[in-house]
Amino acid sequence: MSTEHAQFTDDIPSAYDRGLGPVLFQDYAEHTARHVARLVPRRLLETGAGTGIVTRRLRDVLPATTPIVVTDLNAAMLEVARTKFRPGEAVEFQTADAMALPFPDQSFDMLVCQFGVMFFPDKAKGYREAYRVLAPGGRYLFSVWDGSVRGAPLATDDAVRRLFPVDPPQFYRVTAFYNLIDPIKEAITEAGFTGLRVEVVTRDTEVSDVAGFAHALVYANPLIDMIKRRGGVSADEAVAAIAEALIHEFGSPLRWRRQAIVFEVTRE
Repeated sequence: MSTEHAQFTDDIPSAYDRGLGPVLFQDYAEHTARHVARLVPRRLLETGAGTGIVTRRLRDVLPATTPIVVTDLNAAMLEVARTKFRPGEAVEFQTADAMALPFPDQSFDMLVCQFGVMFFPDKAKGYREAYRVLAPGGRYLFSVWDGSVRGAPLATDDAVRRLFPVDPPQFYRVTAFYNLIDPIKEAITEAGFTGLRVEVVTRDTEVSDVAGFAHALVYANPLIDMIKRRGGVSADEAVAAIAEALIHEFGSPLRWRRQAIVFEVTRE
């Protein structure tokens, strides 16, 4: 799995964790961890774990002896994740492609992927790998953003498109528009999963530091590299344009509603 949308390298992971994590991901990590805890997994795999925002909450709510194997395509993201854990905690980190997992068949009874599936170039292959590494009765829990609910990421995408009318960066479109339930249901069913459950989870958002958040929306993900490669507009000019667009649409402080779709399926 290697596309420009999934390359979180250099300083991006730390900026992502500080600038976007608390605003966009932390409350959903809490929801994910509580859901997993109710299922009482014995051996858990997390893919697309990023900087360990979900992982930390999983470790907090699961029994201390439950092993968690944590993977991401980007080693730099996992380096940030490692800093959140004490020596001796039952957490194992491994760089891995979610479409070619380096684990034997039926290795886990629970797999979690929060906001990562959208980046898989071959999503059908990703679902097949998830099925392969799960034992019979194992559960796969994953979530995607619902781009039908407009928020700061899509407002950012519009601002970036105005700056780059030719060949605009697509990062925020990739994150937002893998959200149609029927095609996702078809793909996971073809992979062999059954027992689909779907939950729509909304969260209200408020951001008082608009300039700081706009900076993170550019510098804390691969958008920064896309802007640099295209040229003609500096990253700081993009930050200023995004901040202006966000205030125009959501006021100051910014207020909008995030919406995620959470899927749970079972390997029979």
